[in-house]
Amino acid sequence: MFSAPPAAPETGRPAPSRSRRRWLRQGVLLLLAMGSGVLVANNPFRPSSENPDATARGYLRFKEILSYVDRDYADSVDTEGLADYAVVQMLEKLDPHSVYIPARERDKADSFLQSDFDGIGLEFNLFRDTMTVVAPLSGGPAEQAGVQPGDQILSIANRRVSGSHLTTGRLSELLRGPRGSSVTLELRRRGLGRTLNVPIARSRISNSSVDAAYLIDGQTGYIKVSRFASNTYDEFKAALGDLRRQGLTRLVLDLRGNPGGYLDRATRLADEFIGGSRKIVYTDGKGEQYDSQTYARVAGEFEDGALVVLVDEGSASAAEVVAGALQDHDRAILVGRRTFGKGLVQQPISLSDGGELRLTIARYYTPAGRSIQKPYGANYAEYSRELSGRSARGELTSADSIHFAKELRFRTDHGRAVYGGGGIMPDVFVPRDTLAHSAYYTKLMSHGVARAFALSFYQAHKEELAGLRFEQFNATFRISDAQLVSLAAQAAQAGVSTDVAAVRRCAPLLRNQAQGFHCPQRLRAGGLLHGAARAGPRAAARPARRERQHSSIGLVGQVTQRQPGPEQNRRECKDGPST
Repeated sequence: MFSAPPAAPETGRPAPSRSRRRWLRQGVLLLLAMGSGVLVANNPFRPSSENPDATARGYLRFKEILSYVDRDYADSVDTEGLADYAVVQMLEKLDPHSVYIPARERDKADSFLQSDFDGIGLEFNLFRDTMTVVAPLSGGPAEQAGVQPGDQILSIANRRVSGSHLTTGRLSELLRGPRGSSVTLELRRRGLGRTLNVPIARSRISNSSVDAAYLIDGQTGYIKVSRFASNTYDEFKAALGDLRRQGLTRLVLDLRGNPGGYLDRATRLADEFIGGSRKIVYTDGKGEQYDSQTYARVAGEFEDGALVVLVDEGSASAAEVVAGALQDHDRAILVGRRTFGKGLVQQPISLSDGGELRLTIARYYTPAGRSIQKPYGANYAEYSRELSGRSARGELTSADSIHFAKELRFRTDHGRAVYGGGGIMPDVFVPRDTLAHSAYYTKLMSHGVARAFALSFYQAHKEELAGLRFEQFNATFRISDAQLVSLAAQAAQAGVSTDVAAVRRCAPLLRNQAQGFHCPQRLRAGGLLHGAARAGPRAAARPARRERQHSSIGLVGQVTQRQPGPEQNRRECKDGPST
């Protein structure tokens, strides 16, 4: 029931004159303008000069309502939580990628784009609710303390973690901490009748974004870039230079599942392939201060060799900038599936409470003028389902299911037709491997069965595997049918029902997983072919809801966290959590 406000007492005074009302209205507007000035003074963004009063009125309205709720609502309320919720809802009305990051989540959000982090240097797998060490990072604190692949972690700092039903993200948080601090792990080691208590001093750990770099044959190189972090360009340059010294004359650049990152790292990488002073990307915003054009500036290290770029629906933002520029200039052949379609530019703004606002200020366009951003509207739920909609329409399995409007057609430097309106369509379409997304295979991967089986196999054949050169390993290593049956039995123990026919269908993928895990480079480096196991914060757990990295002037952004993150290609040997 509503309570009626008390009636105003009658004073018998005459109504104010028209001039009196005008004076009061001017006074109110003056106060509103002053309020707007306070907002401007405490915010690097300036409200539009055309409508400063509306900003002030909205601010005062929200402040008044929140004050009433805090003071008079029937139950106790979390006013900060309500304010956060209101901000989130407001930003969702703008676009899918503007976001507010509370101060408590900012370090986690920023870690995705850092080239190093504080931790013990440990990659682990969670199988049957027990942490198992996949590999201590080469030269890291865990390796120096004597931690070995296959060790099971029973407790962390005297807290029992085995059988505790903790998530990988929470387990990673327990292992991490400021450099110089120490954490003790209780380990169970195969063949040892007692547990081990191992103290480990945390240190700074490298966080590589180049997951793999090697020669496929005598002249074809392969480089996998997982994101555009602070050190990505330097890592890429080092990897490319090393492969060129080994005889590289053509290159496969893998940007599948790359959600983006820093714009300048992406454009510098593209500059290594694009000659002259051709345009790489441009932005168009509300005002000239947000408009920019980026051109090739340096003599790149690989401007003439044959180049293939792999993309998929998980390639987003900065990765799409690179792919679009290379396609528009006919510098590379793009292979795969249409990219995610994230072409909005976010500017990071530090807030007084320690949080951060990442606000869309412009749109990205390829050199030919294509907009990368896919359509969006007020219905965020519909936008978040767009990727699953592609699957339902058959777009991920058949090129014939993909249709573009003629008015969105553009031309490359050599006159080839390309299309805008949402993502980058590759030149050569490759359907998604349906086996990698089958129900049985997905359960195996989500339960960590394949990795656990590979680790057990490694422990049983450690010496002979470590003694193989890559060429020997690649030519001789095989997983037998009997071993796949053993894997299925292990899966059954973990709660995955045995399906002999499904195991047979998934056999090539499972063999590929095992081979990728056991390759000698991985064993030597304590990670993937080019140090991917060092990917700490990004592998520890997928970023929490609303944890997103974006920017323009210095930053672009990975794909937004309000929608499901880009699917990772399950055929690659991916990292488990690293800390």
